[in-house]
Amino acid sequence: MEFLKSILNVVQDFYRRWRFRYFLAHAYLSYFRSFLRSPNQVIDTWTDGRTLGRRVAVFVHYDAAGEVQPYLLPYLQALRDQGLDIVFVTNSGKLTPAAKATLQTLCAAVLIRRNIGYDFGAMRDGLRHADSRPDTTDLLLVVNDSVYGPLADIAPMLDRIDFSRADVWGATESYQNRYHLQSFFIAIGPAALASKAWAGFWRSVRPVRNKLWVILNYEVGMTRALLKDGLRCAALYPYKDLIARLDPAPLIKHGKDEPEDSDPFVINRKTHLTHVLYSASHRVPMNPTAELWRQMMDARFPFIKRELLRDNPARVIDLVDWRDVARQCYDADFSAIEEDLQKVLRDRTP
Repeated sequence: MEFLKSILNVVQDFYRRWRFRYFLAHAYLSYFRSFLRSPNQVIDTWTDGRTLGRRVAVFVHYDAAGEVQPYLLPYLQALRDQGLDIVFVTNSGKLTPAAKATLQTLCAAVLIRRNIGYDFGAMRDGLRHADSRPDTTDLLLVVNDSVYGPLADIAPMLDRIDFSRADVWGATESYQNRYHLQSFFIAIGPAALASKAWAGFWRSVRPVRNKLWVILNYEVGMTRALLKDGLRCAALYPYKDLIARLDPAPLIKHGKDEPEDSDPFVINRKTHLTHVLYSASHRVPMNPTAELWRQMMDARFPFIKRELLRDNPARVIDLVDWRDVARQCYDADFSAIEEDLQKVLRDRTP
């Protein structure tokens, strides 16, 4: 039996190694193919005719039907209320007339592009249009539609962006693969805009149709390129601060006669807490927007990842509590989130 187990382990290890190499080879092939297409995939542009101000947001969007879902409108409005001129870039390849009309009331520019290159292809086209320069831009924000919210006022979050302390800020940071700022919210200051690393990185971005390549070379690669050039990168909700919010108290028994929990909801909470505490103590990197979602809410992070509630790729087992925790942390209307989940969930309840 032990011999068979050892053989099985060797086969599984062989499979994992060659499976990764297959995907890596496919990623490189996709990269080389990207040189056969133009990096500019914009097919239509609308502007309000104004010169962009000193605070600019490039907002990346995708919807298969070319619609702007209701859950997005509060985010766009909040950015506008904070004095940001919005360059809206959709990867949908089209927009409905109603979506166009709505966006034209909120945005300074709307770019429609083919869905090639994922978010970083759209970012590249949006940044080219914005043409932000250190002498004309105080804040360049690059965000996308992968979050629900804001669940709270975003002004305190934006006020914490201090370019005297760091040249580039992310909302969150991750140590998975290599240290990087998570790309759904990136704030760039004048020093970074003036750097060779920032310009060089975006010149290197190709319309690659491979997610693994985009993650390894663009999502992770952007932060690595900036750090290599000596730029300072920081997170508004640092990983170490979220880990410090972990509380082991629910796992501690207060007496020998204390009965075991039989409520599956309580069991799931404790199981997940055990997982994150174990990971933290063994320095196993976690995705803060998924596995540390409770700590993010406790820190008043004004968003929750759409992918977390829709797909739960990290298989967070206590996610059913999200409404109760959100109601404790925020004074917000969650109806737009509920409506979107009704549209997108498959074989899963919200």
